[in-house]
Amino acid sequence: MQHWGVGYGLWATAFSILNMHPLAPPLLSGSRRALARAITLAESTRPEHEQQAQALLAEVLPHAGNSLRVGLTGVPGVGKSTFIEALGLRLADAGHKVAVLAVDPSSPVSGGSIMGDKTRMPQLTVHPNAFIRPSPSSGSLGGVTRRTREAITLCEAAGYDVLLIETVGVGQSETQVAAMTDLFLLLTLPNAGDELQGIKRGIMELADLCVVNKADSDPAAANRAQSELNSALHLLTPRGARWQPRALQASALTGKGIAEVWDAAQEYRRTLGDALALRRQSQLLGWFDELLREAVWQRFLNAQNTDDLTARRREVQAGTLTPVQAVAALLGAAKSPTAGAGL
Repeated sequence: MQHWGVGYGLWATAFSILNMHPLAPPLLSGSRRALARAITLAESTRPEHEQQAQALLAEVLPHAGNSLRVGLTGVPGVGKSTFIEALGLRLADAGHKVAVLAVDPSSPVSGGSIMGDKTRMPQLTVHPNAFIRPSPSSGSLGGVTRRTREAITLCEAAGYDVLLIETVGVGQSETQVAAMTDLFLLLTLPNAGDELQGIKRGIMELADLCVVNKADSDPAAANRAQSELNSALHLLTPRGARWQPRALQASALTGKGIAEVWDAAQEYRRTLGDALALRRQSQLLGWFDELLREAVWQRFLNAQNTDDLTARRREVQAGTLTPVQAVAALLGAAKSPTAGAGL
């Protein structure tokens, strides 16, 4: 019986290996080519590719989660790419494996994207400890692609322990970035007094760290900006009770202050401790809820009579039917067991 058990275990192991997704072994061994192919697979909208991507994600998921996820945002011209390269090079040189998920804005007309992040980070691009993946935003709010979360999982499974997620910029739904990262970093310019007027309060409330970049261009203005930002951050309610957000200075061009930013990020990680794990659990549930809403909406559209839906839209637009009545009518037509519930 004991020999049978050993034999069964070997058979089961061999069966598992034979049924493993072909990208899984090289991905788990840290192959950048396999990682790039895996992300491409996850970004595909073809049904067969989506099924393959989900199978791959299920296999590598147990190997993910061991990273510090940092979201970065800031107004255009603040120097996000230069800052990311300066920080990424410092970490990569120190032995960290750094993955940069940089989202380029897509044209709303052609859908095209410049995809210029690799040209803006020439040194980091060729570093053996770095992986840069530019992706088109494709109209997604906050510059976060629909598959960014999958890309995060794949990068972590490939052994990357620091993930830098760059967004399009301030003014869009940055809450999506905060909902998938551990630390949210807001980059500002030395003239923060004027810039603060254009930054939404909600974005400031999401920030765990603010960094006055290009501080070398005007040291006096940078000092004033740091002071003003610290005052503003103390007036806002922080995301977590354990950490008081703060403002720092840095120059991505000279490298001054970059080490202090990373030290603050490490302090943040130590301070939150187990709270980060709880935040990630909450983020997973949020991801689940988001996907469920998308799936239910798509299933509803597939099952719904197109003419009926169009007619209800026209009635709402004309003012002959309230939005609440139109939704109740559509749910009733779909014979939903919860038709009209809560309306």
